[in-house]
Amino acid sequence: MIRHIVFDMGNVLIQWKPNLFVEDLGVPEEDRPLLLRELFGSAEWIQTDRGTLSMEEALAVICRRLPERLRGPARELSLNWWRRWLLPVEGMADLIRELKGLGYGIYLLSNAKLDLPEFFDRIPGSECFDGRIVSADWKLLKPQPEIYQTLLREYGLRAEECFFIDDLNINIEGAWFVGMDGAIFDGDLPRLRRCLNAAGVPVKL
Repeated sequence: MIRHIVFDMGNVLIQWKPNLFVEDLGVPEEDRPLLLRELFGSAEWIQTDRGTLSMEEALAVICRRLPERLRGPARELSLNWWRRWLLPVEGMADLIRELKGLGYGIYLLSNAKLDLPEFFDRIPGSECFDGRIVSADWKLLKPQPEIYQTLLREYGLRAEECFFIDDLNINIEGAWFVGMDGAIFDGDLPRLRRCLNAAGVPVKL
């Protein structure tokens, strides 16, 4: 029986659209591919999620690869994205509150940086969470089995009682590997509600 629902963050609770961030910042179109690749597509970005580099340390390296005109935008995008572009995924907060009202435990399992506590309270539905595991805090990344096992261990959960929601198939596979059920979320909330129903979670359809 499912007793706990575990959520990813980016493109599940909040929108994560680097292309739109860069466009909204006014970066010239011809510069966008370079900035996206060297910032969000970099090994250093992944290391900040793993907690082995601070964002400032990562930026020092990334900015050396960028022309001067893109260094300011790189800093704004990496340090202040959540102040400017933290937008909820429509309908997800209502689902979380509905699940909480039904008595389910609500948890976060996210590849995210050390700054998450600065903005987590701004995410609609965040007041319902019973716990969170953030990759940078543990120096682990999904889909490593150890990060799912950390969630289970830290909160005394049983894998077979957890249902995991993520936007990436590889992360759902990681959950399956440790015995958790789960479903991919591609923005189709009615489909996600049907998946939860099929797993025995009686949310409204």
